[in-house]
Amino acid sequence: MIKIRTKLILYFAVVLLLILLIFFVGEKNSQKVTELHNDSLDHLFLLNEMTKVANDTFQSLQIYVQEPLPDNLLYYEDDKQKLLQLQEEFAATEVKHIPRENYLNMMISFLELADQTVDSVQKQDIEQYSTSLNEAEKTSRYIHEKTLDLINTELTEYQELFSLTNGKIKSSRNLGSSILVAIIILSILFALWFSNGITSTISRLTRAAQEISAGRYSGEDIVVPRKDELWFLTKTFNQMKKNIMHSVKEIQEKARLAQLLKEMELKSLQNQINPHFLFNTLNTISKMSYIEGAERTSDLISSVSTLLRYNIGNLERETSLRDEVKIVNEYFFIQKTRFGDRVEFYQNIDPDCLSAPLPCLTLQPIIENAFVHGIEDMAEGAKIELNIYQKDKKVCIEIIDNGKGMDQQTIERLMDTKIEDETSSRKSSGHSTGIGMRNVMSRLKLFDKGSNLSISSQLGKGTTVSVYLSTD
Repeated sequence: MIKIRTKLILYFAVVLLLILLIFFVGEKNSQKVTELHNDSLDHLFLLNEMTKVANDTFQSLQIYVQEPLPDNLLYYEDDKQKLLQLQEEFAATEVKHIPRENYLNMMISFLELADQTVDSVQKQDIEQYSTSLNEAEKTSRYIHEKTLDLINTELTEYQELFSLTNGKIKSSRNLGSSILVAIIILSILFALWFSNGITSTISRLTRAAQEISAGRYSGEDIVVPRKDELWFLTKTFNQMKKNIMHSVKEIQEKARLAQLLKEMELKSLQNQINPHFLFNTLNTISKMSYIEGAERTSDLISSVSTLLRYNIGNLERETSLRDEVKIVNEYFFIQKTRFGDRVEFYQNIDPDCLSAPLPCLTLQPIIENAFVHGIEDMAEGAKIELNIYQKDKKVCIEIIDNGKGMDQQTIERLMDTKIEDETSSRKSSGHSTGIGMRNVMSRLKLFDKGSNLSISSQLGKGTTVSVYLSTD
């Protein structure tokens, strides 16, 4: 994930590098022009100095010829050495060119004629030193004229070169200005694009937060393509919205179940006439039947009394699988007494599973539905089987009947907890609990989120209801 601060630092670093590069190139061009200008001026100064020293040398020569004294010869030798030094500098710095070669040759000839004049003076050869002095004078004038010609030529070439260089400098400046303007425009566009990416994401988050504050959680998740702090913030916001939706659904489900329990308790009270009085009366009848010797009748009344006492309690209370199995056995006894050999009940129970907790009235409504809707109309051979065992760290409960079964549409309707339960929405049908399958599933899910209930059935082949309870 690249942070926004890192992106900004990279952006400003690139812009600064480009600007420094433009200034560096411009500075290099200016430096080259300055060096070229200085070289041209130095060359012109050198030519001018050579002409001046050549004149000084000739004047020293004339003075020596007129007065051949040692001091005058010494002045001549000093001027000659200066001219030789300038000649070497000129020869070392100049590119070979015919006019400049001639200029150097004239300078050499001048020095040779000057030396011949000095020799002739020392030998007192008047005719020879007069001729040599005249030739040296002519050569000195030629040097002066040639120097002026070279300076004019150099100035002309320098002007052309300066014009060409000036054009290149202007082109470089225009190119640098264009690049600088392009950098500024691109920087503005990047700033707009970058800031728009931030503000648009914040605006979408703001609108989504307003939707959530208004109680609307069904909006689509916000997607940010770039992985930065806003991407992480958006991801966290989407997860928070999902968590809020989940919490709201849980609250709504709990509220719905609480309302359902209240309605069921009210309906249970409406369907019973003073249940405690009835419970005490049944106990009295059971004792009288036992005293009179009707033990089977006493057992039947005791089972009905136990079933009644269990059913009139608080539906929200927690119980154990052992108590649920006990109530199921009482229900089996009542139905066995009623239908005799038409119905058979089988149990396969692992004792280690009986301590598992579960909501009150979970098994009896399922078995009651299997009896009422599955095998009650069968004339013979009806069978209900209760299996309890442990599998994959879960307690598994199976209620199997061989009744008429149901189709897939009926199964889906029973499993849909959003549909109001038929048993709870209609008046009492006369069965013992008055609690439907959806009520059982809702209370079971509320009690243990890891629990599960499934129905498997085929028409004419019976039904299997499986309940899975977490053991953690």
